Amino acid sequence: MPKIISKRMDSNIEKKLDYLGLDLNYIPKELKEYSDTNFRTIKDYDEKKYKQYKYVNISDIEILISSTTRADSIKEKYENAIPLCFYLDNSNEENIVYHTKFLEMLSKLDIAQIEKIEKEQKRLQKEIPFKIKYEGNYLWQIYYDEIANKYFMIVSLGDSDYSAFFYMLKKKIESKYGETIFVPISLVDYSGIILKKQEIKDLENYLWLFTKDYPLIYEVENKDEEISLEIVGETQIFEKIKTLYKVSLKNKKEAIRFYKLIKALFILQTELPHYFEFKTRLNKNGSLDFYFEDNQIKYENISSFITEQYAKSVDLKNQYSSEIEELSVKLKMLKNESKDLEKEYAQKEKQITLFLECKKTFLGKVKYFFKLGKVSPPLKTRARTILDEKLEYKPQVKEHFQKENKKYTIHDLEQSFKELEKLEEDAKKIVMDINALKLKNKNLKKKIQNATNYIEEINKHKKSIFEFWRYSNKDAVDRLEEGEEEELNVTKIEKIFDFEEEFEKFGIEVDKNQRSKFTDGELEGSFIATTNILDVLNGIYKKTIENKEISEKLKELKEEKESNYRKQNVEAEEFNIFGKTSQEEGKERTIGNKVHRESPRDKYEILEINKETKGIEFKKNLEKVLKNIKKALLKNELNVDTYVYKATAEKLKLNELEKVSLNAETEIEGFLNKNTDLNRFYLYKIKLPKSTNYIGFSNVIFYDNKNMTLPVGMNLSSKILVDFSKLHKSKTDVKIFNKLQFEDEKNDFSKIVVKSIKVEEVNTTK
Repeated sequence: MPKIISKRMDSNIEKKLDYLGLDLNYIPKELKEYSDTNFRTIKDYDEKKYKQYKYVNISDIEILISSTTRADSIKEKYENAIPLCFYLDNSNEENIVYHTKFLEMLSKLDIAQIEKIEKEQKRLQKEIPFKIKYEGNYLWQIYYDEIANKYFMIVSLGDSDYSAFFYMLKKKIESKYGETIFVPISLVDYSGIILKKQEIKDLENYLWLFTKDYPLIYEVENKDEEISLEIVGETQIFEKIKTLYKVSLKNKKEAIRFYKLIKALFILQTELPHYFEFKTRLNKNGSLDFYFEDNQIKYENISSFITEQYAKSVDLKNQYSSEIEELSVKLKMLKNESKDLEKEYAQKEKQITLFLECKKTFLGKVKYFFKLGKVSPPLKTRARTILDEKLEYKPQVKEHFQKENKKYTIHDLEQSFKELEKLEEDAKKIVMDINALKLKNKNLKKKIQNATNYIEEINKHKKSIFEFWRYSNKDAVDRLEEGEEEELNVTKIEKIFDFEEEFEKFGIEVDKNQRSKFTDGELEGSFIATTNILDVLNGIYKKTIENKEISEKLKELKEEKESNYRKQNVEAEEFNIFGKTSQEEGKERTIGNKVHRESPRDKYEILEINKETKGIEFKKNLEKVLKNIKKALLKNELNVDTYVYKATAEKLKLNELEKVSLNAETEIEGFLNKNTDLNRFYLYKIKLPKSTNYIGFSNVIFYDNKNMTLPVGMNLSSKILVDFSKLHKSKTDVKIFNKLQFEDEKNDFSKIVVKSIKVEEVNTTK
């Protein structure tokens, strides 16, 4: 072998060659052989979007090495690829450059990384991760040549991680018969064995409508060469809270049934959005279920669901037909009434116009006094019943639903609901016409009343020619056209706090307000409310806690303080003597990417807890803290109605000081992180009215800001403190949903746990 490396490097490389089991002077036959491929590269294909995962026999994968990077196009990588045997050959001078490069790669080899892949692949031989993809997913660049019916792996020299390549090389040298690896196959489309390519594309769009997230859909071939379709995505389960899900379609029959179900629901929701909205829920297996009005829709019951909805549409159409008949009669009556009122008003208007013309001249006034201006009798309006008249609306013949004699299709259901939609629109138009006529007639009656009053005033002054003369010389004329404007039924939109849009501004305003209005004692008391001492404060507040319990809490805090300071290598009493100056003051910290030099508040210092503290002293300090909290609460009020959230293992009475979150998602995540073993819990969604008093856990609550360098906002918490004993509560709704969690979020092979969350919605008033 040509001497191209130092003796020290020789030793290092020999050690790695020995680990791989590779003797460069005796290359295995399998590694020497290679065959040309005619792989057709696909233009504009995303290599990172895998569609197929499968177990591939290691001996069936040929290794090619390319002087490119993983990020380069497949066309460039493939055109520059050379079989592995050229890099292993140290006897041919033509290959010396390649062989030198191989030794350089070998020198960078990290055996620990190969062992990591080996451990990962051993686990993959037993089970496939829930998400299908796994941590080392991206390392593999394995392609399939359909023409040659073989697999090949491209190793990019421009990369720094060659662990996947050396793992493959090691396994090829070991030559264990039938040994496989579970890997994604690049640049291959769906086979169409389970569902056609277009059907899979349709599924992506259908699922997006219901979940608001495009899923990842994989064809997965197991060790028995059985193909399944695995759909992995996220779906909204409550407000903006999402959960992971996976739908496993094990065979063609399952896939077609699922596809037909989703397609049917998609058609109904897109074509008839006013009538159908389907919700997704996570089931106990981590898969998706579909619901309509709390009823689960399955493929097995979709036909009966269509029939039930068709029957519902027929009933509604018949109801609307009857309603339209009644409305049309009412409309006709109002039209006739309107014509009579118009004639009566025109008659009175004519008399008044005549008076106004006559009053312009002396002779006209005399003529009107002696000959004109006789009051016409009011017109008799026609009878209100017009059932004998021909209606403008021709009632639709009532439809009779025949459940047993016919099976209804999606098309039938769609057409029936569109007919219903047309009837609803007709009814709405008639109602609008009726309302307009009601207003018109109301105004006509008002105008007639005004005109009648005016004529009566004229006639009142006709008792003598002199009095009539004086009255007719007046300039003022009463307004005959006085009426009322149409009142529109507009629902007032209620302003609700929007966390995503308004939290940052809210946090800044709260922090500024609390810095300027809260005293030091109120700031310290508010900090104590963020800690595990709140339950004791509530006990004192409600007078439900015994002195013995307070003493036990003091003992617990003393032990906790001792333990915390021991971890920091600080003597508890020494720390108490010198304060925080020597340990904390001036230390740089970061909040929201901004550096500050403020000290965190210390609950032990605020409560004056040391080895000598007695229970009675501790209680007095707690009472002082509680008093400061009550004062601080009066200095903040919510500007708008606001929803807050509280996750808890047990039901809440909501009758005390409570820490609640403005963000449902972080509230759930924080609760689950602290209660990993709890699979069922409550989430309270509480509506707080405008002007509710609260304390916001802003930055100044956690740090003292003596150096005036503390960033402004609520960067450390999205929680507020509310005194629920001051509010009236009423439950409005209860919902249950599931959320998928991994026992270990960092482990691809972690078991899944489905958490059940019961949401109780509560309204509060002051």
